[in-house]
Amino acid sequence: MMRYSRVWGGLAGFLTILAISLGVSFAWSAPVSVDLELVLAVDVSGSVDEVEGKLQRMGYVNAFRSPSVLRAIQSGRHKSIAVTYMEWAGFDFQRVVVGWKRIHDGASAEEFAYLLSQAPIGVGPYTSISGAIEFALPLFENNGITSERRTIDISGDGPNNSGDYVTNARDRAIRAGVTINGLPIVNNRPSPWGRMPMPNLDLYYRNCVIGGRRSFLVVANDFKSFGRAIRRKLILEIVGLPGTERHEAGDPPDPKGSPVLVSRAAPPCDAGERRRRSWTDEY
Repeated sequence: MMRYSRVWGGLAGFLTILAISLGVSFAWSAPVSVDLELVLAVDVSGSVDEVEGKLQRMGYVNAFRSPSVLRAIQSGRHKSIAVTYMEWAGFDFQRVVVGWKRIHDGASAEEFAYLLSQAPIGVGPYTSISGAIEFALPLFENNGITSERRTIDISGDGPNNSGDYVTNARDRAIRAGVTINGLPIVNNRPSPWGRMPMPNLDLYYRNCVIGGRRSFLVVANDFKSFGRAIRRKLILEIVGLPGTERHEAGDPPDPKGSPVLVSRAAPPCDAGERRRRSWTDEY
């Protein structure tokens, strides 16, 4: 045993000297421990126009520049989190915009915000929340990071209408020990094709999208309030508060614009697929 230890020690020393002489850095290290691994999965489907896409993006950029978010990050056991940012649309449109970054101080938070602010904003057809979840799950593997909490943060302005049913993807994530939180963007603006948003999107997210340990949602009542909503949601996710439903700016308005909450029916979990079939039947 001693002979093998000496041989391995000599080999390691030789490789280190060789690496230094060649200007190469070798790292034999365990995964970095953080308090939370967080995938930010952002909707860039066709219903999100250029102005709204910029409002979403800057909402995340400004959140990571917020002192309150940094205080939340530094309040945990490891005083750090790891974040990656992805965009999604239909079942065949997902892309990583900023890869995994460990955020532990003002400089690392600013680096993430800067990289995000400089990246182009994508756009794609249809809405596949299930595709976003399926794409996000492998991102947790072999990322050089370890934590007790893994979360996918889904934000979007419509129901799943492409790819697998959202409940199937959600349940697979839960079985893998991953929490899904939601940030539905509720608004009364028609899409570029003249179609109205699905009513009660927040109830759809509550029943069909979010799940797992301490899952919750925050509702943005329009794209303009998205920045405030994401800042609050990030803080709740980072500090790991018990799951609960939370609204950023009161309850969503009814279809007539009244601020008074009326009795609302939750859409079925295949509501998006039904709506898409009805659009097809129109032509």
